[in-house]
Amino acid sequence: MAHSSRAQMPEALPNVQQEVARLAALPEIRSAYNWLRAQEPQFVHWQMELARIAAPPFGEAARSTWLAEKFQEIGLDDVHSDEVGNVFATHPGHGRTFVSLSAHMDTVFPAGTPLNIRQQGSRVYGPGVSDNGAGVAAMLAIAALFRAVRIRHALPLVFIGNVGEEGEGDLRGMRHIFSTPRWKDSISHSLVLDGAGADTIVAEALGSRRFEVIVRGPGGHSWSDFGAPNPILVLTRAINTFTQTPVPASPKTTFNIGVIRGGTSVNSIPESASMRVDIRSTSMAEMERLERALRLALELAVEAESLATEKHTTTQRRSLGLSCEVLVIGDRPAGELNGDARILQVIRAVDANLGIVAQVQRASTDANIPLSLGREAIAIGGGGTGGGAHTLQEWFDCSGREMGLKRILLTLLALAGVRA
Repeated sequence: MAHSSRAQMPEALPNVQQEVARLAALPEIRSAYNWLRAQEPQFVHWQMELARIAAPPFGEAARSTWLAEKFQEIGLDDVHSDEVGNVFATHPGHGRTFVSLSAHMDTVFPAGTPLNIRQQGSRVYGPGVSDNGAGVAAMLAIAALFRAVRIRHALPLVFIGNVGEEGEGDLRGMRHIFSTPRWKDSISHSLVLDGAGADTIVAEALGSRRFEVIVRGPGGHSWSDFGAPNPILVLTRAINTFTQTPVPASPKTTFNIGVIRGGTSVNSIPESASMRVDIRSTSMAEMERLERALRLALELAVEAESLATEKHTTTQRRSLGLSCEVLVIGDRPAGELNGDARILQVIRAVDANLGIVAQVQRASTDANIPLSLGREAIAIGGGGTGGGAHTLQEWFDCSGREMGLKRILLTLLALAGVRA
């Protein structure tokens, strides 16, 4: 999950609260709670087993195989993988639409990262144990529950382990799912599990666009070729112009220049220079406006450097070959739910029933894709607590996981409907 911020959300309607209260009081739900409590050692085992399988960006195949095997062992239906490595399994119901429970399988860690996964008491340590070992383990726990405890839900459920959530994966797994005819119109509600915790609700999709800007020139010697166009100077001119672009406080919109590269030595005019730019907003229109401002700033910077070159040198060829390329290296769409969306009403009612005080957040998760398409989706944690995400010191504490699993179960069943 990318950086998040808080937002405000109204309480659930009384009728939805009553509906969830009736659901929570059913004998089979009490049996389910007892089963979840007893099976915690199994959940930790799955979580550690998963974390020991490398899953760098675009290298999730081994985890896909592992998860498909677990879905089959549990006894789910229609276990299969798609072209990009997403893994699916279903639990039957009656109806044409599905409620999905998903968790991303990939990590931020590159291939070759030591995966020293270890347990000390209630804590598990190692890369990826929380993000998203906690999410995958919670999904497996809920999936296994439906085979162990008989709960007759109305709509069918689809469990999805998806690829490509982190970094340059750019949500490719979820993007593929919602462009596939089988799923794009049949998933009515998406419940995304990302990381640990049971006290957040991601209800607004923080959009981001990322660019690599590359400026190229003829290069040369700092003395003999003085006046030749300098790609680094083009970037500095562009940065100076672009960073003066006004941004609104609401909808919150930000930009950042996080990486600058270029040059070979202090006495060489570089042949190329590059920078990486990050633009974020909950508004697609604001992101598009900033992108236009960035491209205009670059055009003006190239033009200004070309004019400066003409003043400093009579060698016309030195002004030739100055070019600028803008590559899109990330594009996560923005979106948000209507305040009266059923999925929001349900999660609020579930939290009230369980005594959870949750913070509503705005973040970049797999939920960005369905939200940008106008579908109902939220992202929540898989229970327990975690920290050190995206570092080798990452940890997960399973104490309190049970509350997170109860929350997921009630939300899933309230969305799918429970049959008498």
